[in-house]
Amino acid sequence: MESKIFNINRRNFLKGASAAMVLSSFGAYGLELRHSSKTYRVGVIGTGWYGMSDLFRLIQVANIEVISICDVDQHQLSEAALLISQRQKSGKTPRTYRDYRNMLAEKDLDIVLIGSPDHWHALQGIEAMKAGAHVYLQKPISVDVMEGEALVAAAKKYNKVIQVGTQRKSTPHIIDAKKNIVDAGLLGKVSHVEMCCYYHMRAKGNPPVQPIPNFLDFDLYTGPAPLRPYTKIPHRGWWRAYMEYCNGIMGDMCVHMFDTVRWMLALDWPNRISSTGGIYVDKASTANTADTQSAVFEYDELNCVWQHRSWGTPADPEYPWSFKLYGDKGTLSCSTMKYDFIPQGKGEAIHKDVIYEREAYPEDLTEKSIELNAAPATRLHMLDFLSGIERGTTPVANIREGHISTASCILANMSMEVGRPLIYDPVQRIVVNDPQATGLLQRNYRDPWMHPHPDQF
Repeated sequence: MESKIFNINRRNFLKGASAAMVLSSFGAYGLELRHSSKTYRVGVIGTGWYGMSDLFRLIQVANIEVISICDVDQHQLSEAALLISQRQKSGKTPRTYRDYRNMLAEKDLDIVLIGSPDHWHALQGIEAMKAGAHVYLQKPISVDVMEGEALVAAAKKYNKVIQVGTQRKSTPHIIDAKKNIVDAGLLGKVSHVEMCCYYHMRAKGNPPVQPIPNFLDFDLYTGPAPLRPYTKIPHRGWWRAYMEYCNGIMGDMCVHMFDTVRWMLALDWPNRISSTGGIYVDKASTANTADTQSAVFEYDELNCVWQHRSWGTPADPEYPWSFKLYGDKGTLSCSTMKYDFIPQGKGEAIHKDVIYEREAYPEDLTEKSIELNAAPATRLHMLDFLSGIERGTTPVANIREGHISTASCILANMSMEVGRPLIYDPVQRIVVNDPQATGLLQRNYRDPWMHPHPDQF
């Protein structure tokens, strides 16, 4: 422990109030923290909010040089290039690209961060691996199930590490809950799970069709998705209003909580998935994602139940986006901000709050739109990613786990669409006894884009 941790300044790292807990968190991963003298050459696809947030967390914990970035919005791209030159150690401005294919054709990147909208994740992730890079891929990893299968197959063929941006599994207080509550047996047998999101996050409004601004390549933005009429710049929430570009609130928020629950309870593919919902309240908006949805992910003697509403009040105001594990010995409520364990009968309640690292990373306090509560988790997630690259270990959010969580949420949306429960067979890649639903596992791509298939890898 006397050496630097992936080029972190040890003094600044250890003076943070969270240092002890963060360092102990690595024990959950079995990491041997060590110095890395390698400088990673990094590229970014999608320089909006979370693409840049992920990059800045990587800059904080690793020795990197950001040499190329890509975005279809030239204004966003130029701003990102300036910010990177101010944040990275060399002070250099990265090369800029409009088309990710041109950036990857240089084949000079060790790592590619992908922060583009959901409908691009699979294609760009596969092409980045083909170009020789390891990939940090934002969730959900795909917009259909077969894209996810192709990503898993491509990662195996090209022998590349993928870390999926489900950083709840690297959140210090959630790691603590897994270790000291779940793994310690305080819950007993867990036979029911509730997950939810009650944020009023669904885009509202009905903006008119308008001319496409000259700084935005909207055709390339759309790529393989259906071409929608242009109504406004599709950043920070508006693209998530349309199923053409995303998997709705199910794919945005449930995937985080379901992925974390699966990790905590060592769950694999669900036995069966069912879902109901739709647009029940906000019928005036052009958004076509469900504002109300329930889903059940069934396991042996365990149901994981999801509920979201983008209207009304939360069922539990203390835990508006969260999961609750119900065991015969107690209950664990957990969110990105805290956790509470309540024992059944005798025993002590346990409460832990989110860890911040304001003192260790004061630049967090001036970063635009940063999620301060998520920053420590993303830093740990990046370190776990780098460990996978350097030591050949399997990242905590590896592509197979990301695929199961993503595909399960997609299958929930499919169940809502067809109106019946679905059983997915990942070996045959079919929905059992349901040809119609099997046909929905791969959606049509807009010409000339070609849908990837696992059998090609």
